[in-house]
Amino acid sequence: MSISTVVVERLIREAGSIAMSHFNNLANLEVNKKSSRDLVTEADVAVEAYLKKVLGKEYPKYGFWGEESGQSDNQSSRWIVDPIDGTHSFAKGQYFWSISVALEIDRELVFGAVYAPALDDYYHAEKGKGAFKNGRPVKVSNERNLADSMIATGFACLRSYLEENNLARFNRIAEVTTGQRRFGSAAMDLCLVADGQVDAYWEQELNLYDVAAGAVIVEEAGGTVTDFDGRKGIFPKQILATNGLLLEQLLPLM
Repeated sequence: MSISTVVVERLIREAGSIAMSHFNNLANLEVNKKSSRDLVTEADVAVEAYLKKVLGKEYPKYGFWGEESGQSDNQSSRWIVDPIDGTHSFAKGQYFWSISVALEIDRELVFGAVYAPALDDYYHAEKGKGAFKNGRPVKVSNERNLADSMIATGFACLRSYLEENNLARFNRIAEVTTGQRRFGSAAMDLCLVADGQVDAYWEQELNLYDVAAGAVIVEEAGGTVTDFDGRKGIFPKQILATNGLLLEQLLPLM
């Protein structure tokens, strides 16, 4: 991998400043619907446009896939970007939203960064080199007992059209765990697993740009990323991230 993590962090933090300029002026924020269940704001568009421009300038050999602008040329090696993961939270003035940037080379995710500008927390991981939060190493929790664990999840914006809407799964897991959390940003949920703040996280009906960066960070922090059957890898429509110790206990509940 031929990138500078220092340079990439600078670019992502600059994108965070753009996001914060909109976040601090929500009364004038332009908000639209790109579908019946998904919001897009002018901040999403501005952050993605900036990252597409500066990453392309610094690393012209890599393509780009952004949630708002779609895919450019050279998708074999590409940046995968969610400019604001947690747009609903952002638009409501809540702090739990993030910028997610991953680098995929020949179908292998080799780098991930997730920045929460309102919290000023920057997570990143490079394959084989560990995971970090604000420059300090992070590790998944050592919780072994499902009954004592805290689990995070998320739900599709609208669930009425889904035959399997995650509510039954949530009820099963809530009955046998100590705490449940629903923060609203898949990228940040994955970082909390990596940081040991929650012991596991699952969700369905996601896209690769929601989870690519966070998945790298979880695995480099010593955790597991699988589908609901325990198959290792990135399954963006179905993802289960754990500290590894709880995986076999959670799989029957999936």
